[in-house]
Amino acid sequence: MTEYVERRSAHEVLACTWSRTLSAGAPAIHVVPDACADVMWHRESGLLYVAGPDTYAHPTSIPSGVLVGARFRPGRAPAGLGVPASAVRDERVDLSRLWPGWRVRRLSEELAAAPSVLAAEQVLASAVAAIGAEWDPAAPRLLELVARGERVAAVADALGWSERQLHRRSLAAFGYGPKVLQRVVRFDRAVRAARRGTGLASVAHTVGYADQAHLAREVRALAGVPMTALL
Repeated sequence: MTEYVERRSAHEVLACTWSRTLSAGAPAIHVVPDACADVMWHRESGLLYVAGPDTYAHPTSIPSGVLVGARFRPGRAPAGLGVPASAVRDERVDLSRLWPGWRVRRLSEELAAAPSVLAAEQVLASAVAAIGAEWDPAAPRLLELVARGERVAAVADALGWSERQLHRRSLAAFGYGPKVLQRVVRFDRAVRAARRGTGLASVAHTVGYADQAHLAREVRALAGVPMTALL
């Protein structure tokens, strides 16, 4: 059995905090691309690590216990990690490889002393938000244009950049170039719509796929399984 609880965040860098409780023998969690990165703490082992933005599905087996996470808004992971998002793309990285050792040790102690899971979420969110590294202020606009389905050249023109500059800044902010970012954002929107009960033909039309077959191919490519299995 697994239990997942998510709490939205009002912080400009964080999308939410969350916790997942896993019992012994729980099946692997199927983590799919969503243009986000997370900092996570496993209460029982004390492990602190980062899951970077993914380009493919990661079936992830986690030991039983409680996993606490802080998820960045798309494009804002550099503010809390201190490195470009591309540096952790498709990676699961120990936090001590990104932050100074003293900062990780202090956070570990504060998390271990947290009296509840909710308190641990708040400790983790505060620590991540306090890093305060720079993130690209153009990232939200870039994401908006890409999510609308604009072509790469049109996105670059709208931002006043060359296509090369667009690719570089998109990689740093999101971990993806603009074309991959567009695929991931569209896929994420499709999955969210399907989870709300929308029929797959309607999902394909609304989200911007050519047809339902196109949706099916993209879900297979990014999730590794058909939409019905993913849901």
